[in-house]
Amino acid sequence: MTSTPRPTEISLHQKSRKLEIAFEDGSRFQLPYEYLRVYSPSAEVQGHGPGQGVLQIGKEDVTITHVDPVGSYAILPHFDDGHDTGIYSWETLYKLGQNRDSYWADYLRRLEAAGHKRKSPA
Repeated sequence: MTSTPRPTEISLHQKSRKLEIAFEDGSRFQLPYEYLRVYSPSAEVQGHGPGQGVLQIGKEDVTITHVDPVGSYAILPHFDDGHDTGIYSWETLYKLGQNRDSYWADYLRRLEAAGHKRKSPA
């Protein structure tokens, strides 16, 4: 069992395309849909072992159509590009919130290294 705080609120903001999540320790994160999509914990994105992750390209305009609860420990977002296999535990969401700046910078570096130019600003 982890000591990750539990969420107290989860909201989808369709206009800004962000998922807002508040935790019982007072932390509050706004996580862009694109960020959540490219860091999906699914095997499709992460691969089945170390170093097998797949860079997600062209997800700038992705939206989350809805979110399903998974037990009392996670959510399953449904993205409009058909991706719906990433189960985001509270621990994963908390980590994505805490590390957003460094993870996002890493994603942008990997896109650049792959020769991809984003079509909309970060």
